Amino acid sequence: MLTMTQTAAEAVKQIVARVPQAEDGGVRIRDAGADTGFELSVAPDPEPTDTIVVTDGARVFLDETAAHALDDRVLDAELGGDGSVRFALGTQA
Repeated sequence: MLTMTQTAAEAVKQIVARVPQAEDGGVRIRDAGADTGFELSVAPDPEPTDTIVVTDGARVFLDETAAHALDDRVLDAELGGDGSVRFALGTQA
């Protein structure tokens, strides 16, 4: 199952906090296909078939295809001084 670093968890919480209607929600990752890659969006709730990953209160919702594709991955993030976030995927050790 996908895991998150502390930095990624903090980034997810910051992103979700910016969307008032999703304050108890999370970041949803959807596999948009080989040509597009993964789409990230803020969602107030997971879809019924989503896998939910929780780290320190940060919630990530994975659609079925993304959950399978990211099964052995670690979600990390880089926080910019201007409030920007850059996510990266690594392989679990």
